[in-house]
Amino acid sequence: MTSKKRVLIVGAGAAGTAAAYSLSKHPEKFQVEVWEKLSVPGGVACSSDIKGDAFVNYGVQGGTPSYRNTLIMMKEFGFKTSPVHMMISFGKGKTHWTNYAKSPLTEKLKNEIKRFEDVLKKINRFEFFYIFVPMYKVLKWNGFSEDFANEMVFPLTALFFGTGNRTPYVSAAIMARVFLDEDLRLFDYDSELLLSQSPEMFAFPKLEQMYETILRKSGVKICLNRPITSVKRYGTHVTVIDQDGKTATFDEILFACDAETVLKLLENPTFFERKALGNVKYYNDLILTHEDDNYMNKHYEVNKNKDQYFVRTDPTDPAKIEMSFNLSNYQPQLKNSNRNIYQTIYLDDNLREKYWTVDEVKKDKVLLETWWRQFSHSWTHFAFTVPLMRYLQGKKHTWFCGAYTLINTHEIAMISGLAAAHRLGAPYPFHHDPLAAKQFDQYLLTIHGKPRNFGCNKMTLLSCILAPLMALFALFSSY
Repeated sequence: MTSKKRVLIVGAGAAGTAAAYSLSKHPEKFQVEVWEKLSVPGGVACSSDIKGDAFVNYGVQGGTPSYRNTLIMMKEFGFKTSPVHMMISFGKGKTHWTNYAKSPLTEKLKNEIKRFEDVLKKINRFEFFYIFVPMYKVLKWNGFSEDFANEMVFPLTALFFGTGNRTPYVSAAIMARVFLDEDLRLFDYDSELLLSQSPEMFAFPKLEQMYETILRKSGVKICLNRPITSVKRYGTHVTVIDQDGKTATFDEILFACDAETVLKLLENPTFFERKALGNVKYYNDLILTHEDDNYMNKHYEVNKNKDQYFVRTDPTDPAKIEMSFNLSNYQPQLKNSNRNIYQTIYLDDNLREKYWTVDEVKKDKVLLETWWRQFSHSWTHFAFTVPLMRYLQGKKHTWFCGAYTLINTHEIAMISGLAAAHRLGAPYPFHHDPLAAKQFDQYLLTIHGKPRNFGCNKMTLLSCILAPLMALFALFSSY
């Protein structure tokens, strides 16, 4: 008989929860503990009670039907999603446009909108090159106007990927996938209006309750309010010290927290760990939940009965973005509340003094104020972090997961946790769902450099072809 492998998961967000869930399906092989520094699970996907006997979700609002791994796991634990149709209001006044009606701006930019479709197809065709090219350069190379870039392309990208004021530096390949990826696209490209559909999305139930239930019913040991201060790795095991000075030993450690925290905790990180994780750049954003109709009407074009998402650019610098949501048109528990509850996100606190308008929100209208630390999707992330991740996985009994390993979506966070568990010896649990398995296989190949099943199959062949190419990227990234 062999002893169980002791595994510590650091972080109880989407990635950590998914890893714990998958490992818990094999109690004969693994003894799992989850240590979370906060008092509740969920990570950046949070819930909070507000006055009026209500609650709001923040950090994560919802997802698309392509979030198959998330949806299957939720269903297993009895959680249902609420369908919503995405209604977006961009800009204000002369820069206003939507995804459900014509506008003067779309008429003005109709020639560029039509031409942009061909550019996206080219980006998609040569994705291997364009993934390292920032969006603003592609627009400049192809002669697009600043109005088209700042009022249409960048706000749209910021909305989908939460890229904020770093949006001009986002990889061009990411934007192309919004329209052209057969499995993941949200919209069909409209050559006259850019957007003309209201695709079906879903809203999450109470996030805190969802994560707590999954972890509790998975049967793993959960330690909340237990931050770590140090991680030491040896030839056969890993030693962890918490904030109270208590020491515990594990066979493997799985980091399901942000890259900054990992580097702070690791004693003697490897060269590649310092390069890959140190390249992940984070910014502080403020999320303000409020009921200030006057503020919203001043800064956005608001249809209270329809719009869910609002994105505007700063009138003095159109490259700077602010986003808001009408939660009463999105989150199911608020739809019949006879209230308009908004969340406004102020991006990058380094820009607060010059660009933020948070002081214009009436104090007596504020319901909740929270801070969010967000990572950047700049092209450097795909050049100097993503190609190196496969060389970090499993070294010194250490595994890495979280949305930062690839793209900032809830689904990627979930898949990353399942992938780390798979590599540890807990087979991927959702192989019966073609789209879920396809997304998992793509992530596993990109971030771990492994096919799910070795043999005479497409993914094994791809892994062999990509191995020398990724080695070249790793060599380039290390300088």
